[in-house]
Amino acid sequence: MKILRTFLAIVRLLLFALVTLIFYSLLLITNLFYKSKDKKIERAIIYRRFIIRVLHYILGTKITIYGKEPTISGLIISNHRSYFDPLVILRNILAYPVAKKEVESWPLIGSVCKTTGVIFVHRENKNSRMKTLDKINIILNKGFSILNTPEGTTHIEPTTIKFKPGAFVIAAQLGVPVIPVALDYKNTSDAWIGDDTFIPHFLRCFGKWRTEIKISFLEPIFSDNVDELIASSKKQIDQELLRFRKEWDAA
Repeated sequence: MKILRTFLAIVRLLLFALVTLIFYSLLLITNLFYKSKDKKIERAIIYRRFIIRVLHYILGTKITIYGKEPTISGLIISNHRSYFDPLVILRNILAYPVAKKEVESWPLIGSVCKTTGVIFVHRENKNSRMKTLDKINIILNKGFSILNTPEGTTHIEPTTIKFKPGAFVIAAQLGVPVIPVALDYKNTSDAWIGDDTFIPHFLRCFGKWRTEIKISFLEPIFSDNVDELIASSKKQIDQELLRFRKEWDAA
């Protein structure tokens, strides 16, 4: 059984790399026809949504969706379990995600991220955090969405940990909605925590025939009060996370 799981995971990893490489190559070719950097990224984000859908078929995910996916732009806020989280949320949504700086150095994945609008932040560096907030401000001002995980790290706590206020401050200043999103994995070992590295985690997570995920898109929150935005989004996400686990435990 273990051998079969390992074989399945390796096949999926190779297909994941192959499809991502093909996508990146096509992206570089199509970028030759556009001079504007903003235009290149906007089109790349649309292409990214398509490739993410293909990757979900390859990886064998089973996603249960609650609520309605947002049709308005704003600050999309999610809890953080794994570096796979954005691939779940951005399956049907167009947004600029914020990711930790280390992802930029990952072979192939880092290059794809850079060309598809990912904003990298070194969370331990104040100057990097300030530059990231400036970028978030500009993008939200242009009417595009930002995907941010304000916990700042992955974990397996039953509910969210403390939210960092930075992006919420900008949302309050600009008057854009905060759109809370809750997601979780049925198998708690799918969470990417500690010193886990990409390939060992990938092989463990996607050696299963199905990776079951629940995601809930909650109602947008409008407020110019930062504390209210944080408290309301955190409360809604926590309630959904507890509901997800209760449903899984009862099944």
